[in-house]
Amino acid sequence: MSNTFRISLVAAAVLISSSAMAALPQGYPADYQKVVDAATKEGKVVIYSTTDTKAAGPLIQGFEATYPGIKVEYNDMNSTELYNRFISEQASGGGSGDVVWSSSMDTALKLATDYAQAYQSPEQSQLPKWAVWNNKAYGTTYEPVVFIYNKRLIPANEVPDSHAALAKLIASQSDKFKSKVTTYDIEKSGLGFMLSVQDAKADPHYFKTLADVAKGGLAVQSSTGTMMERVSSGENLIGFNILGSYAEARAKTDPSLGISYPKDYTLVLSRVSFISSQAQNANAAKLWLDYVLSEKGQSILATQADIPSIRNDIEGSNDIDGMTKRLGNALKPIPVNESLLEYLQPKKRLDYIKQWREAAAK
Repeated sequence: MSNTFRISLVAAAVLISSSAMAALPQGYPADYQKVVDAATKEGKVVIYSTTDTKAAGPLIQGFEATYPGIKVEYNDMNSTELYNRFISEQASGGGSGDVVWSSSMDTALKLATDYAQAYQSPEQSQLPKWAVWNNKAYGTTYEPVVFIYNKRLIPANEVPDSHAALAKLIASQSDKFKSKVTTYDIEKSGLGFMLSVQDAKADPHYFKTLADVAKGGLAVQSSTGTMMERVSSGENLIGFNILGSYAEARAKTDPSLGISYPKDYTLVLSRVSFISSQAQNANAAKLWLDYVLSEKGQSILATQADIPSIRNDIEGSNDIDGMTKRLGNALKPIPVNESLLEYLQPKKRLDYIKQWREAAAK
């Protein structure tokens, strides 16, 4: 081996080491450097997520800039596809996601109970207690669930500000709203099913409310993007159980899309993330999870992706503190705990869907 080649190898090793050392987050335990070094050797992390690639883009770029030796392989899919694919891959023993990050809180927690490895993130103390389950599953965002409406076709004085007002508006003008009200198809969307169950827990009269909202017939969809597009175009007039983060992002450039935060209660969703017990890139997975939960990662989500932060120390108002000042006691965060699993029991799920379909006349 020539002296020049030896020098090149040493220089490369020093460069990698310096890069890894520079990436060590401030305030983390000293032995965290071992995780960074091991993750750099792994060289990548595979993410299975329901968060749109476009929304996650700034977060991915920030992570790869912080850890330049690690590439993010990001797989964006709907919640049902993610759930089925992950389970199938675990059963076959093939390659799969290192990290799951899903807006369907109940199915994500179900996966975590069966497949998550325990990991206590250094960022855990910055999170609400309800957002951490058994040092395995972590809530990562704080996203109110809203109504959307077409600003050109629904007068400002008719915009509903509660679930009861939404039901009253539609029931009183059922001809106008015939097949013009959109929401999730709870049989095809894990997120839609979970939000409907949480509605039923928050509102003792939920199925009566749903029946009134469905008086003109519901146009159900499996994605938020489709619902926003249809309301914006006027094909539909109003939608409910929409992720406020996506609606706020679109409304910035879409003058037709209006948003209403219900004042009786506003469900708050938190995208659940965990590291797979079979992760092939377990150290890189830890770096990713910690980065998502960190002040830096949460700031990127709040300011660049329009996804509200689960922390309360982010600049601006797009975090827990900002949402609390805006909506106060109306906010009803969905906790990351075993209560999410109740309606995943096959019989209970089927009975619930049947009751929903009868109320919605679907």
